Amino acid sequence: MNLMLVFQQGDAVLTTVFLCLIAMSVLTWTLIGLRAIQLWRTRRANREAEAGVWNAADWSAALVSIADSQAPLAHLARDGVEAVQHYRQHAQRSLGQACALDEFLTRALRKRLALEAGRLESGMTLLASVASSAPFIGLFGTVWGIYHALIGIGTNGQASIGVVAGPIGEALVATAAGLAAAIPALLAYNTFTRMQRVQTQQMDHFAHDLHAQLLTQAGELDGIRTV
Repeated sequence: MNLMLVFQQGDAVLTTVFLCLIAMSVLTWTLIGLRAIQLWRTRRANREAEAGVWNAADWSAALVSIADSQAPLAHLARDGVEAVQHYRQHAQRSLGQACALDEFLTRALRKRLALEAGRLESGMTLLASVASSAPFIGLFGTVWGIYHALIGIGTNGQASIGVVAGPIGEALVATAAGLAAAIPALLAYNTFTRMQRVQTQQMDHFAHDLHAQLLTQAGELDGIRTV
């Protein structure tokens, strides 16, 4: 069935159903494209930032190498260095006496990890909502089309092909439209969840190594300016 016939012959309810499903599909594919680009850029930036930090001769050179980087690992490194410097500058005050450097640095890194994980999760709620709700919206359109077919049968007193073909066809198209919107959203959600989990694990490993390195070389950070 030509989809334009649905808009031309369907009532307001069925037209609204199809407009909702079309909007969901457009949003899904737009988000898939944006998320794919974002994750690819983040993964590449993380590789560059990790190499810049661990290949540097000292922390001053490491900070210079990631000065312009917006990678999550670069944010972790900068926040870690700033946390150590902040602690050592206030070591004789109440903040320094409240906890050890180990705990203070751990809290700073955990806060940054939570922020970066939240950024990686952006858009996932929309994909999950489309994947879960689109089939039911399509099913509603299906039920509405069958209802109109039954009304036509009752009005004409017979179940001829001419009476039920239009409404049943609209019902089937509504079912297909719901699945067409839900399936890409579901596949994208599962794929991005997996990629996000991998990047989160990479950040956790980097934060663990960074924590150990900063505690070992805390004294070398005095006088280093974070960029």
